[in-house]
Amino acid sequence: MARPRSENVQINIAIPGEWKKELENLARIYSVEEGRTVTPVF
Repeated sequence: MARPRSENVQINIAIPGEWKKELENLARIYSVEEGRTVTPVF
């Protein structure tokens, strides 16, 4: 059985730990502004 196609794209990269913290903070701010729940998958 084939999985349904998604518009999501996953890219695996290595970034410094400080960048990860900043991206998580930005995701939290964005989710509050947009009224959405964001679950980062780092």
